[in-house]
Parts: sequence; C-alpha cells; structure tokens
Amino acid sequence: MGSATGTGTAALPDLPASRTESDGSVVIRVLSYNIRSMRDDVAALARVIRACRPDVVCVQEAPRFFRWRKAAARLARTSGLVYVSGGATASGPMILSSLRAHVERTEDVLLPRTPGLHQRGFATAVLRFGRARLGVLSCHLSIKDWERHEQGRLLLDRLAALDVPHAVAAGDLNDRPDGRTFGLLADALQDGWATKPWGREHTTRLGDPLQRIDAVFATEGVEVLGCGVPMGLPGITEGDLRAATDHLPVLAALRVPAA
Repeated sequence: MGSATGTGTAALPDLPASRTESDGSVVIRVLSYNIRSMRDDVAALARVIRACRPDVVCVQEAPRFFRWRKAAARLARTSGLVYVSGGATASGPMILSSLRAHVERTEDVLLPRTPGLHQRGFATAVLRFGRARLGVLSCHLSIKDWERHEQGRLLLDRLAALDVPHAVAAGDLNDRPDGRTFGLLADALQDGWATKPWGREHTTRLGDPLQRIDAVFATEGVEVLGCGVPMGLPGITEGDLRAATDHLPVLAALRVPAA
C-alpha cells in the first residue's frame, strides 16, 4: 500500500510501475489532464504530474496564444517530461512524454469548426517503447451534444488512421458515461475506469457536482491494469489538486504487447 498524504485522503493501493517485461511487452502510465491553460498554480500542476510518474501525458487546454511554445516547454521541463505534439496547433490538446518514449511520428488535426463555438482538434502521435508501439490521441470535445457526437466519430476514425495495432485516446469529453458520445467511445474501446477501476471515479473539481467527464480509453489487446483519479497517491496532496487546475487528472497503467 502507498503511504498517506497527510490530507486525510486514504492511501491508494500501488499502481503498477512502468517496466519492460521479458516478452517485450511494456507497462506504461498514461495521464490525462485538463490544465486550464496553465492559469492556476503551475508549480502545483507540475508536482501532481511528477507524482504520477507518467510515460505519456494527454493534456487538454494547453496554452494556445502568446508564447504558447515557451509555456509548453516550461510545463514539460518542470514535470520531467518532453514536448511531443499539439498545443495551439491542435487548438488545445497536447501530448508530453518521458524520455522512455521514442517518437515515430506526430500529427495535429483541426476539426470542422461550427460558427460561434470553439475550434477543436486532436493531438496525435505514434510512440515506441522498445518493441511495443502505441498510438496516442489527446482530445477535448465540444460542449454541444450534436457536435460532440460527430467529433467522437472523427476520433475513432483518426485512431484507426494511426495504423498501429494498439492505441489510447484520452481527454476531456464534456460528456458523462450515460451520454451518447461517451457511450460511442466505450462501445468501440475499453473505458479504463469501467475496465479496472482504481482511485477516485469523478474528475470534476473537488467540491463541484460529481461527474466523470475525463477518461482514458484503450484499444483491444491493451491490458488495463488500473485507471482513475490518483487521490491518495504518495506525493499528491489535496491542496495541490485544488490549486493546479479545475479538473482532476486521470491516471492509467496499461500493458502494451510487443509488436
């Protein structure tokens, strides 16, 4: 069991650590996090990310305007990670990774825009961890149901277009598990929390109405070893979670087979 954080939050059972198995498969940690354009406590944000020890971070609401690349580089550096793709070029979604990942290719995708609504996009990458290859897609879907559902279809198309046997999609869905877009994705992919719940379920800010609107999904063949909000994980305090941004992070441990 992990140690207590000193905030009254119960300690979490250990989540599998990153490693390479004897058969060439890899265990990786994938973190999804809406960071609200780094408008809050960036030091607290970096502490939360570091404590999760992620191999991949799917960011939403990354900085998109003046000197956004400098802000993205700062977050990567203070979190012990490197920038991979996205940011302003994907209209908010971004991907960071540890040095463990070899970046094979990246592509930022802007989605069809509805007048009067925010431009949306996907940050995508194909990463290699030794003999295992993984497609990654970070998303932040629309607040409007009809547009969000169409973006969910485009997400599945884009994930397939990465043309790799195993992939993950993670992000802020602006939809709950009983919504039709969440359901569309959960029917086609493994919903991490529903498959192997770990930690806290709800991803809205502490004190807000309980909702699970952020998620990590994986394709068939990827083994979900645990997924949820890492409240109670050693090194993560409730104070930092409150100060970092207005969403809670979702952390998943996944086993990806060798190619």
